[in-house]
Amino acid sequence: MTAPHRDIILVDVLSGDAPRVADGSAPFLYPDDLGAVRGDGVFETLLIRDGHACNVARHEDRFLSSADMLQLPAPDLDRWREASALAVAEWNDGAIDGDASMRWVYSRGRESTGLPTGYIMVTPAAGVAAARERGVRVMLAERGFELDLGNRAPWALIGAKTLSYAANMAALRHAKEHGFDDVIFTSAEGNLLEGPTSTIILVRGRRLLTPNPGEGVLPGTTQAALFDLAAEKGWECVPSQLTPEDLRTADAVWLVSSVRIAVRVTSLDGEELPAPGPEAEAEFRELCDEALAR
Repeated sequence: MTAPHRDIILVDVLSGDAPRVADGSAPFLYPDDLGAVRGDGVFETLLIRDGHACNVARHEDRFLSSADMLQLPAPDLDRWREASALAVAEWNDGAIDGDASMRWVYSRGRESTGLPTGYIMVTPAAGVAAARERGVRVMLAERGFELDLGNRAPWALIGAKTLSYAANMAALRHAKEHGFDDVIFTSAEGNLLEGPTSTIILVRGRRLLTPNPGEGVLPGTTQAALFDLAAEKGWECVPSQLTPEDLRTADAVWLVSSVRIAVRVTSLDGEELPAPGPEAEAEFRELCDEALAR
């Protein structure tokens, strides 16, 4: 452990007898790795804050579920925990202030061997503080499927966090080309789904609402942690079928995710959305921070 802080900390999880820190500046993947060639794999992105990984158990549960949906061998969580501890220790050894992003990547591996590939990357969470501060301008975009697609076509992998993110990234590029910062997807019926890298939370008084997990929506780890804590503190937390009109009538609209944590939606398709008062905004942010710190 010893090396100075690098832009990318890399831990090889699976190729040896035990996880090991690898050189993040050297070649690592083989060209026939199906994660790179076909996006045939899963991932999780965790926040590292104050020297430790946040919300780990929920990420582990979703990691297992995603791997099962792709019929990958069940990840050995003890091994991934050992690898995560190595990655976090390397990050802490760099003595760099601020949050970091830790990504677990697990793919079907090399086409020529059939052995899975697994690795962990840690990078600084650059740019997220600014987004939290200023909020995001959002456009609506149809996802192109109906809410029950997951039931009718399980091979669509609705609810799995797969490496196949090209469509999500294309939606973000389209939004930025048209003067927006982010996207909220809708179903063919017009219901709200999620953002390309986030879960939607609406605030109405002491109620928190989110689109129903599983209905075209990846179950959100940050949303789940937030709802558990908020319910303990007396909030009503309600998964629901929601429409774009619900965004316009909410007290506040937030996009939550593991590393950005919570960014407020300031406008929808160019229409300004209501802003919460300073106390209400501070309370929501504190809830999110406390939920992830558990």
